[in-house]
Amino acid sequence: MPSDGQPRDPRAHLASAVAAVASGSELDSTLETVLAAAVEGLGAMTGAILVQDPERPGLQLTAWQGLDGPAATRLAADAQDPADPFAVAAATRVATYDREAAMADGTTFVGAYVPLITASNGVEVALGSLGLGWPAPHDVGETDREVIDAMAALAAIALDRSRLSSVTAERSEWFERMAHTDPLTGLANERTVVRILELELARAARQGSELSLALFDVDDFRSMNEDGGHGAGDDVLRRVASVLADSVRLVDTVGRIGGDEFVLVAPGSAGGTVARRIIDGIASLPPVAGRSVTVSAGVARFPTDASDADGLIAAATEALDRARGEGAGSVSETAPMTES
Repeated sequence: MPSDGQPRDPRAHLASAVAAVASGSELDSTLETVLAAAVEGLGAMTGAILVQDPERPGLQLTAWQGLDGPAATRLAADAQDPADPFAVAAATRVATYDREAAMADGTTFVGAYVPLITASNGVEVALGSLGLGWPAPHDVGETDREVIDAMAALAAIALDRSRLSSVTAERSEWFERMAHTDPLTGLANERTVVRILELELARAARQGSELSLALFDVDDFRSMNEDGGHGAGDDVLRRVASVLADSVRLVDTVGRIGGDEFVLVAPGSAGGTVARRIIDGIASLPPVAGRSVTVSAGVARFPTDASDADGLIAAATEALDRARGEGAGSVSETAPMTES
């Protein structure tokens, strides 16, 4: 019975806990509100919620009531013991309502420990546990147990929703990344390169500056695939991509635009210089399937060679064809090279 002499209603604080979960607030704040409602509604001395963290072993103390700093630290450490009642509740998914134990100062208390359970494809999954403590002696009655179970269910809902939101955000980020990158090499894909080329051309036109476009083609890639297999071919593409990524400036963009073709979008007039740096880096790669790896490159510049994206790509393609004719590892430019 509360200190004012009025009968205690253990369900009185359920509404505030439900409202906290329904609000969709930050997880830690929601769990703290649910736990506070459980402690107040049930007249408990202490309370805690410990959560399974997928990225860390054991239970992690997430919310607590009626515990000072040292006591909370001890609880967090004790919960790593599989025999601890919080750990047992989470592992067995079985609640314990009348467990008597002694505190550090020797006083006894009665604890209730309830798992936080959610269902996934019909399978129950424990996300952690909720525990409350009262000075001994204390009897956890039937109504109290129903309220504890309800509070634990609300905490589990908040946890499950938070994790679902996190997974959804991660998937959205992954799909966004996949929409802009080549899955084999991790470089920008053709769609992204075309968009960046358009943006850089517009910027160069506004500023009256230059832009370089370089196309790269792996020399004799078809024979590499035929002799070493597709695994060797993929290895070559990944190694070439790595050299491209390591050789360019922060302002440059490199991508794979199909098969064994790569591209460099380089603001300014240094495209030829960067292309030669890339070719030298690729030439120093170790052989793959007994064959040396080289690339040829064609470089075109805006506005010297073309005034739009299609024209610049056509000019770079023409330069690449000339480079192939000059031999493996060659660079052909449609305008004299300007050093960066």
